[in-house]
Amino acid sequence: MRIPRIDKRYRHLKRYREIARVLIKYGFGHILSRMRVFALLRIGKKIKEKPEFEELTYAKRIRLAMEELGPTFVKLGQVLSTRPFLIPLELVIELTKLQDEVAPFDFHQVKYIVEHQLKATLDRLFPEFSHIPIASASLSQVHKAKTMKGEGVVVKVQRPGIKRIIDTDMEILKDLVSLLVRYVPESRQYDPKGMVEELVKTFRKEIDFKNEGRNIEIFSSNFKDDPTIFVPKVFWDLTTSKVLTMECIHGVKVSNLAEIERRGLDRKIIAKNAGRAVFKQIFLDGFFHADPHPGNLFVLENNVIAPLDYGMMGRLSESLMDEISDLLVNVVTWNPKGIVKVYQKAGVLTDRTDLKILESDLTEFLYRYHKIPLSRIDMKSIINDAFDIIHRHDIQIQSELMLFGKAMVTYEEVGKMLDPDYDLVTEAIPFVKKLSKRKYQPKIILRDIVTALQDLRDFLVPLPFDLQRITQKLTRGEFKFSLEHLGLGKFILQMERSSNRISFSLIIAALIVGSSLIMRLDVGPFLLGYPLIGILGYIFAGILGVWLVIAILRSGRI
Repeated sequence: MRIPRIDKRYRHLKRYREIARVLIKYGFGHILSRMRVFALLRIGKKIKEKPEFEELTYAKRIRLAMEELGPTFVKLGQVLSTRPFLIPLELVIELTKLQDEVAPFDFHQVKYIVEHQLKATLDRLFPEFSHIPIASASLSQVHKAKTMKGEGVVVKVQRPGIKRIIDTDMEILKDLVSLLVRYVPESRQYDPKGMVEELVKTFRKEIDFKNEGRNIEIFSSNFKDDPTIFVPKVFWDLTTSKVLTMECIHGVKVSNLAEIERRGLDRKIIAKNAGRAVFKQIFLDGFFHADPHPGNLFVLENNVIAPLDYGMMGRLSESLMDEISDLLVNVVTWNPKGIVKVYQKAGVLTDRTDLKILESDLTEFLYRYHKIPLSRIDMKSIINDAFDIIHRHDIQIQSELMLFGKAMVTYEEVGKMLDPDYDLVTEAIPFVKKLSKRKYQPKIILRDIVTALQDLRDFLVPLPFDLQRITQKLTRGEFKFSLEHLGLGKFILQMERSSNRISFSLIIAALIVGSSLIMRLDVGPFLLGYPLIGILGYIFAGILGVWLVIAILRSGRI
């Protein structure tokens, strides 16, 4: 079996070496060794793990390595943190601490990018433009400015060359993942290839600021009648894929409790407003802020909440919201068998899932919280227990639900920070009831009936013709079944390679035996007193033998 070939172009080789250096530095050189990265890159393990990192937990070392490796790996960590059913909880908690703050890039570059993207000089676009950024992250940095009409705005500018860096890192990641899956079989349970594919989709969305602008407009439309939520306006005439201009927000971070108190704002009301906004996003709109850490939430006058950074948004499809509705109905009615049926219908169970054990675990989970006052139940415990069952039974839950779980836990922490008595579960009840009743609304029922009738029509209309074709083929004896044995192709390939090697070995052996016989004969021409044909046979056999050994070693199987 051929191993994945690493891209050795010089522009990639330097980055390969840097990634290897950082991973060795934080104590993961043994994994690179198993992946055969050192041999494939023709580099030696010259960097030793630093003693100060030996006492750190593996989770913290992974987080530090990702931060040092830059934006691609920070985003990979964020994707991993939304998959607690795949990775240990300790690692999930650590990855949520990933810092995405880096030193700002030079203002001359900011000026060039803005002018190049907006096709005008900076002074003709913004009469006032701060040279010092108010925020700087791995993908972009933000500057305050004023438009020609005197409107206060913030301008988000994409970091120069970031797309090239991400493209290079993604190619390298795909290579490394191929090696990981090939040589570290236990990694396959974490679906590394799936995570890299999801990372590609995430970057494709976040690298295009127009996508973020559209997210802001959708979010604004969803909350147009809610005075407790403020969504900034997007200035589309000053926005491109690399520059995003939006209304400036004058508020205070939700985590700055001292300033909130100083401004006379009510923390209890803020917590309730934020909670209601979250429940509406998830249970009613199916479109929610997926990165809700305190740094992305501001508080304005009159206890108004202003979310920031709309690059990462979660989306729940109609069918997924129906599944959540069915799950919640069965949870409220303490029906574990019903939950199993919902899982089966959604197709998230594997052939290895033992339904009876799953039902037993769900029963235990439900009765663990049975008749406990809602004020004593926290969302983090519920989510962790649910993910434990998901992980144990290898249930393939969609990544959107992982974002949903992460968002709920984060918002509960924000609510508790603002108001220690805040009860997220109790506040969620009215919205859960609305969601459970959603599928019984007349317009939803009508939609489902129309869909069912269309499906029935698509099935019945071609049915007579299909039956006629089957009957004709049966009559003529042309009806055939096609069987495919899963995994047999790989076995046949391995057998062919093994037989080729055996044949090759027999040829080498025959050359050696034949040459030995010739050497015993007094047949010319001669070289140094020995038959030349025999000598050439030995040389040819030696070359073929070395070639065979190299091919076996390169295959990774001896």
